[in-house]
Amino acid sequence: MSRLQAVASVTGLAAPLMRDNIDTDIIIPSREITSPTREGYGPKLFAPWRYREPGGPEEPGFILNREPWRQAKILLAGQNFGCGSSREMAVWALAQFGLACVIAPSFGAIFRNNCIRNGLLPVTLALETVRLWADQAAQSPLWLTVDLQTQQIATPGSPPVSFEFDAEEREQLLTGQDAIDRAWQHRAAIEAFEARDRLARPWAWPLSAAPRTPVDIGDPDTR
Repeated sequence: MSRLQAVASVTGLAAPLMRDNIDTDIIIPSREITSPTREGYGPKLFAPWRYREPGGPEEPGFILNREPWRQAKILLAGQNFGCGSSREMAVWALAQFGLACVIAPSFGAIFRNNCIRNGLLPVTLALETVRLWADQAAQSPLWLTVDLQTQQIATPGSPPVSFEFDAEEREQLLTGQDAIDRAWQHRAAIEAFEARDRLARPWAWPLSAAPRTPVDIGDPDTR
């Protein structure tokens, strides 16, 4: 089973970080990738901007170091957020900091895929809308509700804003099931197809054989 967390909606404070082309090396620098596990990346998020020097004191002017945005659940960002290398730790760092959703005009493709596979909601909206909310959030606390079921974002005092989302990815997030989980729901049909195909094309299937011995190539016992 996957470790994907089901996501139906996210309600929380929005933090504005309207810079374009924020890459994964800013989100989680390679020098900060030291943990042998998935944990421990929250304090390292945006390390070049959050700290005056590696391991040093915080930069007080950075938005996520300031109240109330330390408690933000939603990040408002510029175009091409998450571009650069494919490191999955970038998503882990965002989630472990406490962010559950990023709203931006566009995303790096691999980063967006990593978001889906880790239960972090990436929402694409027009730059004008994101910028308007970012301006509001910079002036006073702005609370948003991002509802994946209705594909709408609610903000106090304004009509809800609709957003598009891939149907298959939406279902993965709503159910907490990744692509393998969803395929495995059809296990009976898959096994029935395999049985029929073995009869129809026996030459395409490996012959039954005795269990491998440790001298077989690739056997875990010989590695």
